[in-house]
Amino acid sequence: MSVENVIIIGSGPAGYTAALYAARADLNPIVFTGSEPGGQLMITTDVENYPGFPDGVLGPEMMKLFREQAERFGARVVEEHVTKVDFSSRPFGVWVGEQEYRASTVIVCTGASAKWLGLESEVTYGGFGVSACATCDGFFFRGKEVIVVGGGDTAMEEANYLTRHASKVTLLHRRDQFRASKIMLDRVMNNPKVELKVNTTIDEIFGVSEPHKRVTGVRLRNTQTNEVSDMPIDGVFIAIGHKPNSELFTGQLDMDAVGYLTPKAGTFTHTKVPGVFIAGDVADSVYRQAVSAAGTGCMAAIDAERFLEAEGH
Repeated sequence: MSVENVIIIGSGPAGYTAALYAARADLNPIVFTGSEPGGQLMITTDVENYPGFPDGVLGPEMMKLFREQAERFGARVVEEHVTKVDFSSRPFGVWVGEQEYRASTVIVCTGASAKWLGLESEVTYGGFGVSACATCDGFFFRGKEVIVVGGGDTAMEEANYLTRHASKVTLLHRRDQFRASKIMLDRVMNNPKVELKVNTTIDEIFGVSEPHKRVTGVRLRNTQTNEVSDMPIDGVFIAIGHKPNSELFTGQLDMDAVGYLTPKAGTFTHTKVPGVFIAGDVADSVYRQAVSAAGTGCMAAIDAERFLEAEGH
């Protein structure tokens, strides 16, 4: 069995950037895209905060360009999902179903997934008024009214951030107690553009398809009385947390209590396993931006190249 120089698990900005740098270093990397080729940007409509695109770019179009650039330099992109890894000895084992691959180095870029409410209408209007990222999409709601769903620090941050653009932000929480820190909750409660609605959940998201697809309202349910009411709204931001896609590496790589992969002390992308590197949202609970993911993808590829070079590859 041939041993690959670099296997990259996961695509998206981190995976494709790692592939680009590894390919330009003549490492002939192979990228397994995972079940969501292109990552979270594939469900994002307009990306306006990535440098180099003054007019903005559609998320899927951007990922297509990332992939094409990596492939231009020889990266091999395989649309398969890695089902098992073995980092206990080198060369490392990576499996796609029954198919086994071996690699001298592995870069993990499996990303994170936003937690959703589980509504069908949430999927229907995803990217068209329903979002899980205020810093990505808040700009599109200038002068409009939006809802933020959640009760933790993330929800408070999103609500506060959105008041820069939206005329009004309604923060919904299913309970009357918040998980958010006191300082974050106070900030929201003292913001005149934010209204809190507690003991409230969303049953349904309404919208229209013509002349363009957009959200027009929600159906709310009071968790105490079961009373239902409809509310007109322009946007819905789900802020009930993210889940890093790290289950595959349980017991093999270090991770925090939530599941985000953690680097070796004093490094950005090295793990406790020499030759295994991490990049992108699977290792980032703070920024979660395409540009920061791409940056760490670059770093991981350079670290992998230097690791191989030190071994005489």
